[in-house]
Amino acid sequence: MLGALRVRNYRLFASGQVVSNVGTWMQRIAQDWLVLELSGYDPVALGIAASLQFLPTLFLTLWAGVLADRVDKRKLLILVQSGMALSAMVLGLLDVTGVVQLWHVYLLCLVFGLFTAFDPPVRQSFVGEMVGREHLVNAVALNSSTFNLARVIGPAIAGLMIIWTGTGWVFLVNALSTVAVIVGLFRMNPAELHRTAAPTSKRGQLREGLRYVRGRPDIIAVLVLVFCVSTFAFTFFTTLAIAAANVFHRDADGYGLLSTLLAVGSFSGALLAVRRSTRRKPSLTLLVGAGFAFGLCEVVAGVMPSYLAFGLALIPCGLAMMTFMNTANSTLQLSVAPEMRGRVLALYMLVFIGGNPIGAPMTGWLAAEFGGRSPFIVGGAIAVLSTVACGWVLARRGGIQMRPRLPWVRRATAVGERELARVD
Repeated sequence: MLGALRVRNYRLFASGQVVSNVGTWMQRIAQDWLVLELSGYDPVALGIAASLQFLPTLFLTLWAGVLADRVDKRKLLILVQSGMALSAMVLGLLDVTGVVQLWHVYLLCLVFGLFTAFDPPVRQSFVGEMVGREHLVNAVALNSSTFNLARVIGPAIAGLMIIWTGTGWVFLVNALSTVAVIVGLFRMNPAELHRTAAPTSKRGQLREGLRYVRGRPDIIAVLVLVFCVSTFAFTFFTTLAIAAANVFHRDADGYGLLSTLLAVGSFSGALLAVRRSTRRKPSLTLLVGAGFAFGLCEVVAGVMPSYLAFGLALIPCGLAMMTFMNTANSTLQLSVAPEMRGRVLALYMLVFIGGNPIGAPMTGWLAAEFGGRSPFIVGGAIAVLSTVACGWVLARRGGIQMRPRLPWVRRATAVGERELARVD
């Protein structure tokens, strides 16, 4: 289950990520709380801060993929991580000294967003460069495990620190945690990286990447499926708060418990992905099945009658969601040419988060018009329908096998086929 950790370069990277991811989740909680405090608890201000941090990703992610395929990924990650650490440190110092104002937070959200726009495509394509094709699936699963473990730990630590020390020290801790990644990147041995020849610097490399994807119907189907599911069903940052407050009439601690239960399911799904990566590579059949199961679990959660039942239903929902995300990521990483990996993963990240401006307003409108349960029911139904449609397309093209995988079903099918042949 830990095969990728045998690679020294990845071991250095993963150990830094464990620390840095906890700091990242701590900063997310502290940043939202600081914006609320400075704005007089205005939810509009919170939306502005989130938008400023998101916009650079929307516009720069594809170019980040081009850059990831063209330059040294390790050096580029050092630059990006240094910028993220510096942004967190400046915000922390402004907060600790008591001079921070709302426009400071807005500006630093935008600056932080500029760096984070480059981080995902570069970091994810660098994983394959560290471990090679043999351990790629395992490394992707391990990354998801550490990320979701941090998702459970980070907010809890941030909540305690905000009470004891205030938000400023949380930002400074995040800046310090990012140093762990930078040190690991510096300690790597570049000679042990599985590098491919970088494409020559020329115009039109972004169009070249888009043409490559256009010629791969299997990749297009995966990207369409990811867009539909992430846009309409991965809306938990908004829907959980609405459900806690408006449906079950709970306070902030009730919202926190729902987030924790979802994170428990996500972490379990990440651990199963690590175990699964030791046996076989991910398949498109698993991707479609996980998307279908996730949509169905979300619909079931949406109709749960009580707060406890709703929270417990979020655990399998998180498990199926993480299985879907891991499988989509691993499938794309293994199915594209190495020299195109950065550009394809950048397009994947754009598709994954680019639907947020559509999904978030739709969630708010549905909740206002039809109640707080409706976003779960509608989003889950869209996920189910989109997986069925994409599964049908992939089956027609031979990308997935529609024959049953259970041994007893295969045996029964084989017996039936033999009996039919004998009668004929």
